[in-house]
Amino acid sequence: MDDIRQRAAARRAYALEDLTVGMTASYFHTVSDADVRQFADLTGDHNPLHLDEEFARTTRFKGRIVHGMLSASFLSTVIAILPGPGTIYLSQSLAFRAPVRIDDTIEAQVTVADIDAVKKRVRLKTVCRVGDLVVLDGEAEVMVPSRRNATA
Repeated sequence: MDDIRQRAAARRAYALEDLTVGMTASYFHTVSDADVRQFADLTGDHNPLHLDEEFARTTRFKGRIVHGMLSASFLSTVIAILPGPGTIYLSQSLAFRAPVRIDDTIEAQVTVADIDAVKKRVRLKTVCRVGDLVVLDGEAEVMVPSRRNATA
């Protein structure tokens, strides 16, 4: 079993009853050129802004930037930590605030903002940062398993 799967298997799943407003979790990832190229190949988004330095220098960004949705995808990684395995992603709003560059380290963070125990829904504040700079933020709604009733 590779290291990532071992770490994921060792993660604790939070039940709805374990969550409190203000709980937070983060995931850090340094975005490589290979990440950007693999994301482009996987999604079919071959915009030269992400892949062609010469072209990207002619844009307002003055160089290549990481796909916004690649940056946002790390929020899903954090949701796999908090609330954790078994959580169902229902919705996500996003506002892109600043570009991410290749070799930037993104911190993706979620914070429990509200808990609806009846519907088993949790609202999460979501944010990605590079250093102190917020590069995207928004909110997610997730469904979290309850110990009281095992059905989602």
